Amino acid sequence: MDYSKGMKSSTLVEDCCSSDQEAPRLCHGPMALTPSLAQLNLNLGIVSNINRVKQLAEALKTNRSVQSLFLHGSPLTDAGLALLNPALSIHPSLVALDLGDCMLGDEGINLICGLLPPDGAKSGLKELTLSANPGVTSKGWGRLAIAVAHSSQLRVLNLDYNPLGDQVAGMLAVAVASSRTLEVLDLEGTGLTNQSAQTLLDMVENYPTALRTLILAENNISPELQQQISDLLSEGEEEEETEAREVTAREKNPWICQNNSSSQMVLMTSGLGDSLLAETEM
Repeated sequence: MDYSKGMKSSTLVEDCCSSDQEAPRLCHGPMALTPSLAQLNLNLGIVSNINRVKQLAEALKTNRSVQSLFLHGSPLTDAGLALLNPALSIHPSLVALDLGDCMLGDEGINLICGLLPPDGAKSGLKELTLSANPGVTSKGWGRLAIAVAHSSQLRVLNLDYNPLGDQVAGMLAVAVASSRTLEVLDLEGTGLTNQSAQTLLDMVENYPTALRTLILAENNISPELQQQISDLLSEGEEEEETEAREVTAREKNPWICQNNSSSQMVLMTSGLGDSLLAETEM
């Protein structure tokens, strides 16, 4: 999901910063001086040491426009994320963060959970990538699952190629069932079996969720179970589309009456185009 559509500017920076002397120009130049900057791509080891982490953190403190930050493949570690976290947590626009393959552990996950505030607390991430961070234990993933369950904004979560296993998948199933916003969950290559798939199937079948895409490729899961889950998710999406069409039809025709067991809603339109909404309890 791309949260940068309609943005004025984006910056792709890969393999162009070969020395620490160039790093200040890289960070302070584009980010501090370009108020319309929407995306900053520092994938593949650009932020390769603590000095560059500090420079990036200082640049983020003065920038107010970046909405997507990509650090995939940077040897950030928990220590580096701890230096970067204060700038991330107060940034007013950041909605997408890629920390895949950044050598994170449980301490780093605890910091990331702070970027997923509970309902109504403050703005937070809508898209989070944590692919290929094998140093995180089940304790760390459990903490993330709790944060996801209570996050009021997260829509996309990529956890592919982490050794999660069935136990963590069960935690995530509970998180998805609790979340009102999560639409995409990527669990490709995470060591899941049919046990996990059955848990996820039960979740999708019995609990109304916002989930529309669940990626389970490269796991030891039968094609039949994967297809059952896919079919149920597709049914939910079709129901949403039908409801949306009905809402549109009602908006176009102000004379439609809606009835339910407790009240009757009647929308009347005068000749001058003014609308009056009257509610009468049955």
